[in-house]
Amino acid sequence: MRRPADCPPEARGLARDGVRLLVATPDGMLHGRFTDLPGYLAPGDLLVVNTSGTVAAAVPGRRGDGRTVLVHWSGRLAEDTWLVELRTEEPAVGRVTDAAAGETTVTLLHAFPGRGLDGPDRPGPRMWAAAVAGDVAALQARHGRPVRYSYVPQPWPLSTYQTVFARSPGSAEMPSAARPFTAQLVTELISAGVLLATVTLHAGVASLETGEAPLPEWFSVPPATADLVNLTRAAGRRVVAVGTTSTRALESAAVPGGRVRPSSGLTELVIGPARPARVVTGLISGWHDEGASHLDLLTAVAGDDLVRAAYQAAEQAGYLWHEFGDSCLLLPPPTSRGSTAGDITGQAA
Repeated sequence: MRRPADCPPEARGLARDGVRLLVATPDGMLHGRFTDLPGYLAPGDLLVVNTSGTVAAAVPGRRGDGRTVLVHWSGRLAEDTWLVELRTEEPAVGRVTDAAAGETTVTLLHAFPGRGLDGPDRPGPRMWAAAVAGDVAALQARHGRPVRYSYVPQPWPLSTYQTVFARSPGSAEMPSAARPFTAQLVTELISAGVLLATVTLHAGVASLETGEAPLPEWFSVPPATADLVNLTRAAGRRVVAVGTTSTRALESAAVPGGRVRPSSGLTELVIGPARPARVVTGLISGWHDEGASHLDLLTAVAGDDLVRAAYQAAEQAGYLWHEFGDSCLLLPPPTSRGSTAGDITGQAA
């Protein structure tokens, strides 16, 4: 049975790094705590973390007819254009599917392609491209609150939704795979010879319909990270992404053959059956609902059999789902880790 975590682990009497950790390997499933992570990684392995900070992306507003609404600011598409989702006000927080272009909460330009468009199973547009004049960051700081769904009944302060790596504000929802990390755990990992590198990907809203592709998101892979990833792969060590956001950023910077180049911009990359992982050879993740595009990404890294076995074990053991829940470390066999040292050099884009 899948149970969502309805509050942060600190409210359940645990430290951030005290959540449960399932380690999925070709030899079987291991159960422990997140504090055990250094024991499952080898010296020279590289952890890639996301430095994006969570913003107060849920801003109350009013529709043209006076009804209240929550605007979820998913991310910037262009200089004055944002991707937004409209939701009913708390506590229901349901999807708004009867909005129309020109509404005054923000200036809705057009429904975003493929996200809740009209059809027998989709009652109306859900995601919108919106024209915005003004400082969105200031608006969020003054009036916003963290995006929250019905399985978390109590509001929590924005600090609850930050990871220890957060440096660059911009994520509509927390890059939650990194939430269990603490400064002490990072120190222990470095002392054990595990390397760390950073990327930035500003995560959009995660409230996608079953089968929908992930939304466009802004990312950056700096030169130092690209160099570390390439050297790690050449040495035959693992590149372990912390979360689907770090995975998407790295893979968006990867050329055929698996070499990573410094890159930044808006990514629409969909990692899955049509585009397997080229770079990432291990993954730390939370637990995602069936049908979510995140599961296709996990499978693209670790293989269908290992992901299925991990989820089955997690359900049987009562692991908690979603951003405040438990964690998984996927360590696929070496043969499925992508390119070898011989084919990650000298590749053309």
